[in-house]
Amino acid sequence: MQLIGMLDSPYVRRVAISLKVLGLPFDHEAVSVFRHFDRFAAINPVVKAPTLVCDDGGVLMDSTLILDYAEALVGPGKGLMPSDIGSLQHALSLIGLALAACDKSVQIEYERKLRPEEKQYQPWLDRVTGQLRAAYGQLEKTVRDAKGPLIGEALSQADISVAVAWRFTQHVVPDVIVPETYPGLAAFSELMEAKPEFVSTPLE
Repeated sequence: MQLIGMLDSPYVRRVAISLKVLGLPFDHEAVSVFRHFDRFAAINPVVKAPTLVCDDGGVLMDSTLILDYAEALVGPGKGLMPSDIGSLQHALSLIGLALAACDKSVQIEYERKLRPEEKQYQPWLDRVTGQLRAAYGQLEKTVRDAKGPLIGEALSQADISVAVAWRFTQHVVPDVIVPETYPGLAAFSELMEAKPEFVSTPLE
């Protein structure tokens, strides 16, 4: 398999770390949707990161759908999603908050970096910032006292997604989400980022 995309994308990094934890071999191609548009389009005309080129040549996109495929590859009971319904609901809730935080961080970054300053719409930025802080506020309540995995004893997709989201937000909009306000998340991120699968998959 080939994973296409840059690791400065939380969606690409989330998939790469997950594949490593699952023990699924893959090659990573650091192709940018901005700098290498034509090269990316030759692989996936939609130019969406992450893109996964499967062993049979099939092309998948969207991090959640790619991870659904990865879960199917390893089989029942061997994936990163809990099997019992209560734990699954909890995991999906945390993953949803983490992905929302990623989305809102991207929106703020794009508004600041891609739109001319005189055309930036402050009410939109205020709204997105409020959504971002709400997502991390909810996550902080869960992560606050965590000394290890958030669900059960083994690393789950919730752990990976929350940690990847936090690291990304701190990379692109550290002035919006200040670590001192979310000490639980800051400590949890440090714990996760020390794991081999995270260390070998640095945010670039």
